[in-house]
Amino acid sequence: MSLLDLVLAEPDTDAVGESIVDAALAEFLTYGLRRTNVDVVARRAGVSRATLYRRFDGKDALVQAVLVRESRRFFASIAEAVAGLDTAEERLVEGFVVGVRYARTDRLLNRLLAADPEALLPHLTTNGGLVVAAARDFLVQQAPDEPAPSDDRTPAGAAEVFVRLAISFTLMPESAIPLDTDEAVRTFARAYLAPLMRSGS
Repeated sequence: MSLLDLVLAEPDTDAVGESIVDAALAEFLTYGLRRTNVDVVARRAGVSRATLYRRFDGKDALVQAVLVRESRRFFASIAEAVAGLDTAEERLVEGFVVGVRYARTDRLLNRLLAADPEALLPHLTTNGGLVVAAARDFLVQQAPDEPAPSDDRTPAGAAEVFVRLAISFTLMPESAIPLDTDEAVRTFARAYLAPLMRSGS
């Protein structure tokens, strides 16, 4: 199953599993990925170590469960924002705006970038192929019947440019481009990114 499939699938954890994921998220927010201990997560969730391991194989599976749930929330926020828009260009622009805003305000992402970047950055850079692919494929799914803008450009290619730029602006927010408000991000996306979706551009 791909990362996108995991994100878009219905959650398969029960109430106990969700309490464990909640506890893991709280620990990650407090201590980061590397310093979080599975036994402490179990105690915070009010379950035994054996109960935790019946639902999650170990720390890596717990990290994945948290990241998948947070990614599900991220994609849901984009889908909600673009649902009423008519064109692929409008949906990609607004998706970019929501993505940049979400990345800048997300508690877990900003906590890990500030205090545990060595554990997070590989997931967004050198080993970030799955993240880029999941976000790109999700954006393309928002316009399944949209024709390709030209022989040389595809919706997938345009969406990937959007995703890679959003990651870049998240990791390096300092820029000569004013992106401090939603409207500024929207203006940038319309001027620089929307032309990628237009025939003959």
